[in-house]
Amino acid sequence: MKIGVACDHGGYILKDLVLEAIKDCGCEAIDLGTHGTASVDYPDYAARALSLLQNGGCERIVLICGTGIGMSLCANRVRGVRGALCFDLYTARMSRQHNDSNCLVLGGRVTGPAVAREIVEVWLKTAFEGGRHQARLDKIDTLADMVSTDK
Repeated sequence: MKIGVACDHGGYILKDLVLEAIKDCGCEAIDLGTHGTASVDYPDYAARALSLLQNGGCERIVLICGTGIGMSLCANRVRGVRGALCFDLYTARMSRQHNDSNCLVLGGRVTGPAVAREIVEVWLKTAFEGGRHQARLDKIDTLADMVSTDK
C-alpha cells in the first residue's frame, strides 16, 4: 500500500517519524513535504496529498500540521476523502473500523512522538468493518446534495 505524507512547518517535527512508521508497517511512504521548519501555508501541502489520493497515486494519506485542525478542514472539503483527526489509539482504530478513513490527520504540536507512531500503526493495520457503517458513509457522500445552500 502507498501512503502519501504531507505537513506544514508545525507538523514537520513528526513527519520523519510518520514516514518511518509507515515503512515499518510494510507500506511505501511518499514524502510530499514540507522539508523544513520555515513557515508555509498548510493548504498548499494538503493539496499535494489530496490530489495524489484522488488520482489513485496512493491508497491513503497522512496530513500533519500544528494542531491537525487546519489539515482536517482541507481534507474534508474534498469529495471522497474521509479525514480523521486522531489523538489516541481509540480514535485511530474507530476512524478505520467505523469510518473507513483514508486520511489520517495528526497535530505535530499536540501529539507526542511515541503516541503518533502508535496511532499510525493502528490506523494502517485496522480494517473497515463495513456493514451498517457503509450505509452511513454512503449518506456522507450525498450530504452535499442533501443540504441546500438556498436561504
